[in-house]
Amino acid sequence: MSNRQWLLARRPTGPVGRSCFEYRVSPDRRGQGAPGQVLVQWELLLCAPTIRNWISGARDSYHPVVEIGDPVLAPALGVIVESNNPDFPIGARLFGTGSWQDQQWVDPSAGYRLIPEGTSSVDAMGVLGINAVTAYCGLMPIGQPKAGEVLLVSGAAGSVGSIVCQIGRILGCKVIGLAGGPDKLRWLREECGVDHVIDYKAENIPARLDAIVPEGVDIYFDNVGGAILETAAARMRQAGRIILCGQIAAYDSGRAITAPPIDMMRLIYGGIRIEGFLARHHMERIPEALETLGQWNDQGLLAHREDVRAGLEQLPETFAALFTGSNEGTLLARVSDGEGNPV
Repeated sequence: MSNRQWLLARRPTGPVGRSCFEYRVSPDRRGQGAPGQVLVQWELLLCAPTIRNWISGARDSYHPVVEIGDPVLAPALGVIVESNNPDFPIGARLFGTGSWQDQQWVDPSAGYRLIPEGTSSVDAMGVLGINAVTAYCGLMPIGQPKAGEVLLVSGAAGSVGSIVCQIGRILGCKVIGLAGGPDKLRWLREECGVDHVIDYKAENIPARLDAIVPEGVDIYFDNVGGAILETAAARMRQAGRIILCGQIAAYDSGRAITAPPIDMMRLIYGGIRIEGFLARHHMERIPEALETLGQWNDQGLLAHREDVRAGLEQLPETFAALFTGSNEGTLLARVSDGEGNPV
């Protein structure tokens, strides 16, 4: 079979679009692997905000940038169709750094993991995927949530934010979720069990927060940045914790991401902690995260939804939906049916 690819054609300087990428069909990749490598037929690609940083050329990213002319990188799950590694047999499913193409030779020792039998591919990329693990590895070690504390979450209807909200609910926090639009607010209330929801597109966030929690906020999990971070910082309680996970409000602007004006003396006097993180900073917690999330999911405690959009050829449009807020839940691109047939 041929190998469909999307290559980076130019670095985006504003909203990302199809013109940033070049579509190409290359020959079948079979028989080209080195010893120890496996050939993966990708099934699902995660559309993650951080990919925007990888293709922008930001050299301070935790991940190597995508060079012009190379396939766009993405977290991915696929099926091994050829193996030069006895520990990773043909037919097994693999998760790790993939790319916007049908097939890819990878070294599975470089941070890849096998997906257990009985776990669906969509669950492995969604409720048990890297975004859910990120939620756990940020909230638990940094936020250290306790029953009765106030947890504020921006981007609450997203794949990270919704899991953060529900972990807080499970642990007995009073949870406030910020999201845009009535459908997302309804889902957070009715399915995720969020105590209070605020529509950042239609409501006065400072006024609503002051009415809901006049006592202030103990933990703020920030997926957005910008003015919402400023609003939250002004309402943190003594010994509060601000967890910096994402800055999606600025990712697609093409501008430098800078801090909003914050009263730093208030943070000092209040003993308020601000900490950024990546899941990889807490590698030792990832097995615990996967086990705990799996148990909660089996018990029906985690509502989740995945927005799966079919077609490798439509990938630029699928990815762009991430920055317009039109997706609902974890945004995935299905590029094969799991049986080796391209989509």
